[in-house]
Amino acid sequence: MQHFYDGQIRRYLTQLVRMFSGFSYQDGKGQLTTVPVMYGDITRQVGSILRDNSENKIPSAPRMGIYVQGLEQDTSRLADSSYVNKVNIRERAFDEAGNEYLNTSGKNYTVERLMPTPYTLTVNVDLWTTNTDQKLQILEQILMLFNPSLELQTTDNYLDWTSLSVVNLDSISWSSRSIPQGTETEIDVATMTFTTPIFISPPTKVKRLGVVTDIISRIAGSVDDLLEEFGQPGVEAVPVDDNSEGKSNIRTGLAVTDTGEIERIKQSSDWQLSTNTLSIRKTAYQNTELLVMNSTLKLISKGIVGGKTWPEFLEAFPDTFVDGVSQVVLGRADWPYDIIGTIAVNPLNNAEATVIWDEDTLPTDTIITSDLGARSKIDYIIDPTKSNPTDLVNATTNPRILLLGPIGDPINTDGADAWKNNDDSDFIADANDIVEWDGSKWTIVFDASEQDPVDYTYVTNLNSGVQYKYNQGEWLLSFEGEYPNGAWRIEF
Repeated sequence: MQHFYDGQIRRYLTQLVRMFSGFSYQDGKGQLTTVPVMYGDITRQVGSILRDNSENKIPSAPRMGIYVQGLEQDTSRLADSSYVNKVNIRERAFDEAGNEYLNTSGKNYTVERLMPTPYTLTVNVDLWTTNTDQKLQILEQILMLFNPSLELQTTDNYLDWTSLSVVNLDSISWSSRSIPQGTETEIDVATMTFTTPIFISPPTKVKRLGVVTDIISRIAGSVDDLLEEFGQPGVEAVPVDDNSEGKSNIRTGLAVTDTGEIERIKQSSDWQLSTNTLSIRKTAYQNTELLVMNSTLKLISKGIVGGKTWPEFLEAFPDTFVDGVSQVVLGRADWPYDIIGTIAVNPLNNAEATVIWDEDTLPTDTIITSDLGARSKIDYIIDPTKSNPTDLVNATTNPRILLLGPIGDPINTDGADAWKNNDDSDFIADANDIVEWDGSKWTIVFDASEQDPVDYTYVTNLNSGVQYKYNQGEWLLSFEGEYPNGAWRIEF
C-alpha cells in the first residue's frame, strides 16, 4: 500500500490544546497570569527534564498537560464502507497579473470522498496547581463551557465533511494528593477526562474538470415502446440509426451592393433534426454560436458577434488548444459529411480565428458543360443592372458569370446594348442563371428554371474563392453563415 499520512489525529489534538489555551488565574496581588498548556503526560522522564535534571527544582505551576488516554473504534457509527460521495466545485477565476480574484468562473473540480472510519478519542487534561484557590479559579472557567459539550472544528475546509466534532466532559478526578509521607509537598493535580467522536478518512480523489461540450439527449424512447404504448395496429417499427443527430440548416443568400461588392444576407439559421422517431441532439458549451465568413471565424454570444473572445471560450476546456493543429468541425443538414478546418486564433484580434478548410471535406463543385468545355468554376457574380459585361469580357477570356438579376425580356424590341451579341441580337437570361461569353455571343450554361428543387449545384467563384450552391430557386453560400449551438465543435 502506498504511504499516506495526513496528520488527522494530530489536528484533533492540536485543536484540543488550543481549546484549553488562554485561561488565567489571579494571584494575591491582583495580577493575571496565563496558564501554559503543553501536550504530553508527565512521566518521570518528562518531569526530570522540566526540573532541569535537578532534584532541588520542582516543576512550575500552575500549568495544564494534555495527553491521549485511549482510542477505540466506534462501531455504532459505522456506515457503508463502499460509499463514495461526489462534490462538484468551481473556483473563482484568479488574475495573476492583477493578483486578485475575478467575478467569473475559474477551474472546475470533482471531489470523490470515501466513507471515513469512526473512532472515539479519550483525552486527559491534568491541571497542576500549587493551592486550592488556583484550582478553583481555573476549573470554574473550564467547567462552565461544557454544558454538556463543546463543539470542535479541526479545519475550515468546505469539502472536509469530518471537520466538525464535539468534546464531552466525562469525569473529573479532583486531586491526586494522598496522605502525605514525610515533609515533601506534592503539587496537586486535578484530572479531567474528555471524549470526542472523530473520523479517520482515506485519501480523497480530486479530478480536474473541463466543461460539458456536448449534451446528448434522447428525444424519445425506443420506437417499439412508443408503438406499444399508443397501440398502433399493423405498424412495424423502423430501424433507427442511434448515431443520428441534429444538423444545421443554414441558408445565407447573396446580393450585390451599389459598389458591386457581394453582400451576405442571413435568411435562416436553425435546426433540422433527424426524421426518425428516435434521434439525438447535441448542445454546445454555453450555447455559443459560430459565424463562418470564408476563412474567418467569430463567436456569437447572446446575439452579439464577437461577444466572446476565443481565449475566453477555449480556456474552459480540459484539452489544450494548439494554433494550426486544433480543428473546427461543422455539421450541415444538406451535406452528409463533416466540414473540417484547421484553426488558429488571430494574435492581433483574439475575437477572430483564421481557418484553413480541408478541401476534401467541402462539397465538390458541380461540373457544368458548354460548347467551350466542362468547368466547375465561375469568374464573376454580378447584378446585370449595375455591371457592364464589356469590362468583364475584356478582362477575362470567355468569362462565366452568375447573374443575380434578369437580362432582357422577350417583349422588348431592343434590349440593352451592353448585353447584345456580335450579330446585334438581344440576349435574354433569368436571375440565377450562369452565362458564358464564347467570343461572339452569350450562352446560358446553367438554366436555373430547369433545376430540380431537391438537387444541389455547387460552384466556386474564382474571383473570391467562395463556394456557392443553388437550391430551391436561389443561390446561397455553400457552408458560410451562422452556425447555432450544437452544429459545430472544436477538436483539440
